[in-house]
Amino acid sequence: MRLFFLCLSVLVLLLQPLSACAAGILADAIEPARPDAAIAAALFGREGPVSVVREERAGVPGWTVRAGEAVLGHIGSTWEIAGSVGYSGRPLDVLVAIDTKARIAGARLMRHNEPVLTLGISDEDIGRYVDGFAGVDLSAPRDRILAPQPGVPDVIARATVSTGVIRDGILRTARTLAMGRGLLSGDRIERLAFSPAGWPELLDMGALAHARLSMTEAAEKLAGALVPVPPGDGAFLDLYAGLADPPTVGRNLVGQQVYTGALGNLGPGDTALIVLSRGLYSHRGTAWRRSGTFERLTIVQGETRLHPGADDYLFVKRLAVDDAPTMKEVSIFRIGPAIDPMQPITVEVLAERPAESGGTVATTIAAVYELPEAFQRPPPPEPVPLWRETWTAKRPAVIVVAAMLATLTLILFLQESFVRRPRLWRIGRLGFLAVTLVVLGWVFNGQLSVVQVVAFLHALLTGFHWETFLIEPVIFLLWSFVALGLLFWGRGVYCGWLCPFGALQELLNAGARALKVPQIAVPQALHERFWVIKYTLFVGILGLSFYSLHDALVLAEAEPFKTAMSLRMMRAWPFVAYVLVLLAAGLFIERFFCRYLCPLGAGLAVPAKLKIFDWLHRRPQCGRECRLCETKCTVGAIDPLGRINPNECVLCLRCQVIFHDANTCTILKRRVRTTSAAPAAEK
Repeated sequence: MRLFFLCLSVLVLLLQPLSACAAGILADAIEPARPDAAIAAALFGREGPVSVVREERAGVPGWTVRAGEAVLGHIGSTWEIAGSVGYSGRPLDVLVAIDTKARIAGARLMRHNEPVLTLGISDEDIGRYVDGFAGVDLSAPRDRILAPQPGVPDVIARATVSTGVIRDGILRTARTLAMGRGLLSGDRIERLAFSPAGWPELLDMGALAHARLSMTEAAEKLAGALVPVPPGDGAFLDLYAGLADPPTVGRNLVGQQVYTGALGNLGPGDTALIVLSRGLYSHRGTAWRRSGTFERLTIVQGETRLHPGADDYLFVKRLAVDDAPTMKEVSIFRIGPAIDPMQPITVEVLAERPAESGGTVATTIAAVYELPEAFQRPPPPEPVPLWRETWTAKRPAVIVVAAMLATLTLILFLQESFVRRPRLWRIGRLGFLAVTLVVLGWVFNGQLSVVQVVAFLHALLTGFHWETFLIEPVIFLLWSFVALGLLFWGRGVYCGWLCPFGALQELLNAGARALKVPQIAVPQALHERFWVIKYTLFVGILGLSFYSLHDALVLAEAEPFKTAMSLRMMRAWPFVAYVLVLLAAGLFIERFFCRYLCPLGAGLAVPAKLKIFDWLHRRPQCGRECRLCETKCTVGAIDPLGRINPNECVLCLRCQVIFHDANTCTILKRRVRTTSAAPAAEK
């Protein structure tokens, strides 16, 4: 056994320098799911042929699906767009299809390594769950994931975390994809509030950006033109530009009728830019009538440079605001989602003339516009992170579990007072185990598993994220307590007190003893050799997970926890039969599964070697003059020499009760007799 721990320690040390390399390899190997024509047709409910083309727009990757020339919609991967990671710490990839009306057309689960979905919840259950997202309107605001929402399927009981991650990934991916394809407006422009305002008030609000080039300035910048610009104080181009979408701007400038017509032609993600000018030069020119493009007008934002087309143009005869200066030209241009209205927009007008020496001379007049805060809506609330929502939703469970952990801490720290009262110890222990079984196991689903150990190790190699483990608060609290408890008390702090299946075994065995069911004493030599089974299982599950996580999860079914606790025996008969066989064996050999088969117990025994305190007392006579504790230990954790094996001890404290009981402990009895005999001899 010592050789086993030595080899495992060496293995861990060898894995540490390779973790960075392994993380890179695994990250590169995880590719997002790709829809073929058959999957795309099924998601959109089409029977005829469709084409699937990979596209990336506005930084959002995905696939465009067409039937002939008609666009049916778009498909995105939750792993690629939302980075969905399940409780296993591995990608949870769903292909989400949206139609051209910004509704979810369908969804299909393509990849997962969720334990409860692997051999617990059926594929049909998950299929029905993801199918339920079809028809969801993406324009409806949603700031929570787990809370019931109209038209959105509720998370599946007993798989709350996994299906919550699926739900979050589907909604987040669908909205991001719809916004990237211009099907949803991601802007925050105030489009409802209106207040009358004159020209000076609009300028004071920042509703229009202004740039002016005088005749004298134009003459200098266009020097060398074949027909020179005469200098003067007049305007060569007096330019105003801004977004007409806010009613306070658009309705005041052009009137209700023109405003309604201009905004009625906007599509999802489009905005209306109004450009006004006066002076010698035109911001429109006449070449656009032949080319169909306003070449001299450029809308600039970052690296994006757009020339409006004739189809994007609306002629405005005059301004509706009475106190505005007379404008020579008023134009409204439709600009698409490539321009973010919440970021600064530059409107450039190119002025050029033929040069005397051939070619042209040119200059640019630019007005820089920023949407004033008065015309911005507050940003929508960010969706509550899934882990925070689960902690809020499970606050009662968190309080109860925290109280249980606090109680157990008091028991273990005050064990001297606890074990000196055998009746209190027995009632307290059986009562705590009953709460562990019913409340922690069946009500809160707080059963730890070797699968979580494997997921944690894989997360360390592929990129650790606290959010992955925080999304199940009860499990997180238990693991946090166990991690600390391993240093103080060893693995028994969990196995002996907080494991629901362990509690079930011990309670059933206590009932069997009360009914005089004979107990089998396994010979020490055989008992120690049977330990090899659970350590081999642990190493096998861990090693297999690096080859195939799915196969490792199948092998992890050696644990009956999922069947007995998570699914409450509502499972196929072979799994239920396996649990019943283990429980039946436990009637004759207390904690039979814990002793010989539990891979989680084996995994916890490894870090338990770091235990820094020894709370369990022994006497020099233990094992030599007295072997009572060895025979009374229900899990065989005390060897013939009286030593307690921390890798097998479940911290039941039975040996400590005997240690302090003068009516039971052989050594104490002998001392009592010696003390009683001494006064008699003196007489």
